[in-house]
This record gives sequence, C-alpha cells and structure tokens, in this order.
Amino acid sequence: MPPASPAAKTETLTETTTRAVRPVDLVHLAKQCLGDESLELEVLRLFDTTLKTYYEKLQLAASFDDIALVLHSIKGAASGVGAWSIADIAKAMEHEMRSGRPLTQERIADLGLMVEDVRGFIARMVTNEAA
Repeated sequence: MPPASPAAKTETLTETTTRAVRPVDLVHLAKQCLGDESLELEVLRLFDTTLKTYYEKLQLAASFDDIALVLHSIKGAASGVGAWSIADIAKAMEHEMRSGRPLTQERIADLGLMVEDVRGFIARMVTNEAA
C-alpha cells in the first residue's frame, strides 16, 4: 500500500483536531447538508431539541429495553450531525449494558456533561447566525 499523501495526512490530522476542539464536526455536518448553511443550522436546532428530549427520557427510563432504545437513538442522532463524543459514549454505554454491566447514574451524568457541551455549542452557533 503506498504511503498516504500529504493532503490525506493533513485531512486526518484536521479531522482529529476538529473532533477534539469542537463538540460538533462541522465538516461532517456540511457534507450531510450538502453545504447548505441554513439547512445545517436547522438540523442543529432539531438535534438540540432531540438531544434534550432523549437525555430526559434516559434519566427517566427504568427498563433495560427503554434505556437501550434511548441510547441507540442518541447514538444515531449524534452520529448524523457529527457529535462524535456523544455518539461514542452512547455506543460505549450500549456495549456496557449488553455486556451485563449496570448503567450507573455517574455514567449517565458523564453523558449529560457532553450533552450540555454540545447544546451550548449549538446555542452559540445559532446565536452567531442570528446576529
């Protein structure tokens, strides 16, 4: 296999850096929305509402099936917009549950911190757009 081109290395580095810096991968979101900035903002608004709703449902869920369904929904929605930190922790939580480990309130709170981080980022994006 030939070595990666400098552009490919830069793109990988940029993706990694972007994932670490921003709670939402805006490059991924732009690709999902075909570069339509107004659609990106609308998707972010919808994701914000979805994320708030599903996190509240997770806090109230009692059965294994309910928790698994909510985590799967959070993971899918987060992956769609590029909120990788949320998608990754939701996926890990799903795996932990399926491996027989109980889901602790501390773990749910960890996800909650990421949810608040992403929701704050979205609020700033929407506010900047309106200005």
